Amino acid sequence: MSTKKEKTERPTDQQPLKVTAPEQVAGGLSAITQSARHVYSEVGIVEGTRLLSRINQFEGFDCPGCAWPDPDNHRSAVEFCENGAKAVAEEATTAKADAAFFRKHAVEELSGWTDYEIGKSGRITEPMICRKGKTHYEPIGWAEAFQIIGQQLRQLGSPDEAVFYTSGRTSNEAAFLYQLFVRQYGTNNLPDCSNMCHESSGTGLSETLGIGKGSVKLEDFYQAEVIMIMGQNPGTNHPRMLTALEMAKKNGAKIVSVNPLPEAGLIRFKHPQQPLSLLGKGTVLTDIFLQIRLNADVPLLKALMKMLLEKENQQPGTVLDHAFIQSQTSGYEALVADLNQYDLEALISQTGITKEQLEETAALLATRQKIIVCWAMGLTQHENGVDNVREIVNLLLLKGSIGKPGAGTCPVRGHSNVQGDRTMGIWEKLKPAFAQRLQEVFQFEPPQKDGYDVLHAIQAMAEGKVKFFMGLGGNFLSATPDTNHTAKALEQCLMTVQVSTKLNRSHLVHGKTALILPCLGRTEWDLQNSGFQFLSVENSTGVVHQTQGNKQPASPYLLSEPKIVAELAKATLGSNTTVDWELMVSNYDHIRVAIEKTIPGFEHYNERVRQPGGFYLPNSARVGNFQTETGKALFTLNKNPDHILADDDFLMMTIRSHDQYNTTIYGLHDRYRGVHYQRRVVLMNESDMTDMHVKNEDFVHLYSYYDGVERVARDFQVVAYQIPRQCVATYFPEANVLIPANRSARKSNQPISKSVVVKIRRTE
Repeated sequence: MSTKKEKTERPTDQQPLKVTAPEQVAGGLSAITQSARHVYSEVGIVEGTRLLSRINQFEGFDCPGCAWPDPDNHRSAVEFCENGAKAVAEEATTAKADAAFFRKHAVEELSGWTDYEIGKSGRITEPMICRKGKTHYEPIGWAEAFQIIGQQLRQLGSPDEAVFYTSGRTSNEAAFLYQLFVRQYGTNNLPDCSNMCHESSGTGLSETLGIGKGSVKLEDFYQAEVIMIMGQNPGTNHPRMLTALEMAKKNGAKIVSVNPLPEAGLIRFKHPQQPLSLLGKGTVLTDIFLQIRLNADVPLLKALMKMLLEKENQQPGTVLDHAFIQSQTSGYEALVADLNQYDLEALISQTGITKEQLEETAALLATRQKIIVCWAMGLTQHENGVDNVREIVNLLLLKGSIGKPGAGTCPVRGHSNVQGDRTMGIWEKLKPAFAQRLQEVFQFEPPQKDGYDVLHAIQAMAEGKVKFFMGLGGNFLSATPDTNHTAKALEQCLMTVQVSTKLNRSHLVHGKTALILPCLGRTEWDLQNSGFQFLSVENSTGVVHQTQGNKQPASPYLLSEPKIVAELAKATLGSNTTVDWELMVSNYDHIRVAIEKTIPGFEHYNERVRQPGGFYLPNSARVGNFQTETGKALFTLNKNPDHILADDDFLMMTIRSHDQYNTTIYGLHDRYRGVHYQRRVVLMNESDMTDMHVKNEDFVHLYSYYDGVERVARDFQVVAYQIPRQCVATYFPEANVLIPANRSARKSNQPISKSVVVKIRRTE
């Protein structure tokens, strides 16, 4: 095993790019060996095995990775995936970024490291400050840190000069306290990672169905007849979903995958926990693969709906659910009239798919009603991201496939509690009903004006309107678009504060004064005045359940996120608060009582969250109760995307590698896609490469041009890949520099990270 000294040195395992054939099956022995390698190399065999045995268990800790739901009534002995194991290894590592580390490495030096190298520096062990004009972070006591932050916040000209960002890994308890503190301070500047991943989902679903969450439970997958997976790569981003898909297949479901890239996790799956699966060829998952061009989802869905309408005209009463449409929806006639204006052949041409493939898909949908549509950021991160989501709803409403078992909407969330954060009130828009409850329960007048979301916060910092930035978790700089612009915006701030477990790039591009407040991780015990505490989170299907670590904290100087928020509130608000912050964090039951009083659906919170598996929050769409203005589900009219590409233009999407989760880089291998050791790569169609006279591993520069601004990402290597022509794929955060911060989805203001027009030029 590596020693602590060796592990805290800068990693040196980078090698030249190596390209192998993409894999055709996910899971299997390689998933097992990679999980073990990551965990055991970071924490050792004994401790690693103990931690793995507690992931997603009833009395264990929630995986710090994705928000895929756990089975309601049982847990297997191995209730985690490869990426979950990697996430735990990253958090539980024995490597330390301690005071000696920060004395040795100046901020400028660390800024030259890759994101992978920065992340491997280890757990931050005590509060750190980089004072104005200094080159290094240095230790600071907790009391002084809170005093400095509170003083800065009190000195601002207005509370609106401060921004309080939230990552999706934050617990319900911490998120509730955070928004309560921020609103007592006097602002709604509460941007969060939802602004960048599923804001379009929430907007589109709220408009059409009256709730911004998906409508299905895990058990619905086992009853579904058709599952459509659009713009999502579960094999890398939500591997435990493959188990549910395998079960659905065994129960007779057909799976339609819609994606510009063929992904191993949607081709074939070998269940790592089933010996017979490991020895065999695995389960074929996808029945129909629709390899569409980037952002061609609306034309695809319109074409399918036109085909369904034609089949209904030929055999009335056999395809569409007219009883459901008449009783529970509005806008059907307008939708049909709008679809009739589109030429089917033109729609098919836009998708890049053959008519035969679409006819096969339409025939499948025509005879089934138990249909689930899943999607992720492949649909939401476009200018027409909301339209994409609303068009999915149109298709499901035509079939009556919402509000019944085995059918519905399934936006698959990334962070393990990103949905819970929004439920707790982390949003720049304060709903009137929630504002009223805050006022009644806590006896203060919440601010009414909408705050800044992520993109507006970046612009406000750049313009000097915001002078203080705080991140409760996350890696704001690496997660956001237009990296250079965002970096300059952060540097404009008088102070930046990051609550973190490990070092990331947002600590290195900071305001005039910068503080790092190290917090406990999911795997670690949380000891407060009344004893050991547990936290709670909400998964993608609306289940609220507890999470409790039992590992000794990486350092005795770490505080929990709720404790950090409470101490910051005390230092900032002083006597100008109606909350007993000390009482709140002495026992987290007090926080949950406050949540119960404030947020509907949390009745008997402390009692129900202690039940194995937790409890479901109310979901009106799940039971066919559509809380829209009309009281019915709404059909909507949506526009086709309007990308006009010159001959030398490409439409670029940013993607994750298999060795990463969001901005955390676990390793340098995108194993399923066959890309190894390097991340600055661009996946291209081989015919496009021939036209450009480039070959595998050649170096190119990528450029984007929006509103007269040239953005460039230099020294990317070309990799030939099965991707539609004039479409390319790159990893984030490396390519985020090309994404404009002033172009976003209509209505949701979500960045266009999946449809950026770029030019590619060979290096001289």
